Amino acid sequence: MTRTAAIIGGGVIGGGWAARFLLNGWDVRVFDPDPEAERKIGEVLTNARAALPMLYDCALPPEGRLSFHPSIAEAVTGADWVQESVSERLDLKHRVIAEIQTAAPDALIGSSTSGFKPSQLQEGAADPSRIMVTHPFNPVYLLPLIELVPSPATAEDAVETAQEHLRAIGLYPLRVRKEIDAHIADRFLEAVWREALWLVKDGIATTEEIDNAIRYGFGLRWGQMGLFETYRVAGGEAGMRHFIAQFGPALAWPWTRLMDVPDLTDELIETIAAQSDAQSGHLSITELERKRDRNLIAMMRALKQQDTAAGWLVLEHQARLATLPAAENPMITQRRVVPIDWTDLNGHMNEGRYGQVFSDAAEVVMAHVGADADYVARGMSYFTVESSIRYLAETHAGERVEVQTRVTEGQGKKLRCFHRMIRAEDGTELANCDQLMLHVSLKTRRTCEPPAEVAQKVAALAALHAEE
Repeated sequence: MTRTAAIIGGGVIGGGWAARFLLNGWDVRVFDPDPEAERKIGEVLTNARAALPMLYDCALPPEGRLSFHPSIAEAVTGADWVQESVSERLDLKHRVIAEIQTAAPDALIGSSTSGFKPSQLQEGAADPSRIMVTHPFNPVYLLPLIELVPSPATAEDAVETAQEHLRAIGLYPLRVRKEIDAHIADRFLEAVWREALWLVKDGIATTEEIDNAIRYGFGLRWGQMGLFETYRVAGGEAGMRHFIAQFGPALAWPWTRLMDVPDLTDELIETIAAQSDAQSGHLSITELERKRDRNLIAMMRALKQQDTAAGWLVLEHQARLATLPAAENPMITQRRVVPIDWTDLNGHMNEGRYGQVFSDAAEVVMAHVGADADYVARGMSYFTVESSIRYLAETHAGERVEVQTRVTEGQGKKLRCFHRMIRAEDGTELANCDQLMLHVSLKTRRTCEPPAEVAQKVAALAALHAEE
């Protein structure tokens, strides 16, 4: 069943929400009085369509339908979820929420607000129980964190439904235990921002030097381990207690100026702006956005390979998306987008990644005949003993490809597959692979006959694929 999300406010954040829902198969209905809203959301969607599918080793669901509406009432009618992303003015948010609840009294309403507490949003509302904060991070279509903040008046079943909706589109709803101004993450960002302003004002560092301190140092640690786990490691074998005992006294030293904010004088603003121009002014905002997206994809895919942090979340969402193909002739064993980290100096997919694609295709065949992860855990599998790959055309990052597989031999210990990798856009055959696998015991690491139920399924596929 297709679900529907209504997006109220189509700026950078609202557009990111629209993209996240749309690319995960939801229908999306947008209201924004800005006459440029359709163009602006279209630009966000262009980036999202290029970026989000690269995270996964399977295809995203078919895109939902995107529509624009002249009123809030029309946009929210029939919506399963309403995401409010209008400007940070409490009076405006109150008016918008009132319009939403008049037209769709049962709708769940999430607000993208970075500062207001849910109890503030609920003031004067017809039904406070359906209202909560769902604060995202830009770009919403890639970064998974959503701060989910209910108030005591928010119904628990509404929160649970919200959590499931968010998880279903690959997001991580971090439920905030108590209401607090700016929630959790923005309080950290504000602290770092204040200190950075002082460092620039006092002439200690430029904007680029501060960014380098983050991206070459603790930013990498935080990106995969967070704050407390990082410091636990820093404490050595004795862990967090030792770290606090060793470095805790430093909290009393005047290392930071977090309680003070420098006056944003014209001179300081000009200094910051000039340094920022020198740092990044040679790139357009669109170029910076694409650079950001590609960096995030590469980092999250690396974490995915390690099944940790944001990579673990991508794997969990991928498991929701991936389904075994039907026993067709041929079987479609891969549908995916070529990610940016699969390309080489020539700008096309490197040789090793073709092997990866065909290996992934073979694992789908194995799962289809019952030789899946549980089967491996029981001590049996198929090992590739011979493969031959022909490279027929260039493959580039961002291209949608599929692999068509036929089982050409399926008797006894043997499972032979012939794979064809096809560019989805025009049907061009990009590469093919003849792959021979043998059934093995993982206990002896030697070949052995597969169980009857697996052998029968292999033989059935071979018979099906022998038909013209």
